[in-house]
Amino acid sequence: MTDLFDSLEFNDDGLIPAIAQAYDTGEVLMMAWMNAESVRETLATGRVCYYSRSRGKLWRKGESSGQTQHLHELRVDCDGDTLLLLVQQDGVACHTGRRNCFFRAVRDGELVEIAAPEVSPDALYGHSHG
Repeated sequence: MTDLFDSLEFNDDGLIPAIAQAYDTGEVLMMAWMNAESVRETLATGRVCYYSRSRGKLWRKGESSGQTQHLHELRVDCDGDTLLLLVQQDGVACHTGRRNCFFRAVRDGELVEIAAPEVSPDALYGHSHG
């Protein structure tokens, strides 16, 4: 594991961006941040763990919503400054209740929603989540 951490370039806050992609379909699900501890936990348990900048602590994907991610493979980009997580997504990936976080697109110069929620945020979290 030393080789992996020697090759990673964490930013000044000790974080590295991580892109979650469905291992079977290639769908890009979300982007979040990881620190060394969350990378270690993810590799040790197989359940994806991120670092929440807003909460200032580890965030185990699905801990409050039940929408978990299980790691199939962790890849490192050429510069060592971005991770790609190939995952099995159980349920939706986005806190808005959508399958992925990339549900808005620029079309004809306008930002439009291209995917509706599959689950209400209230059902995921028991309250409004923004």
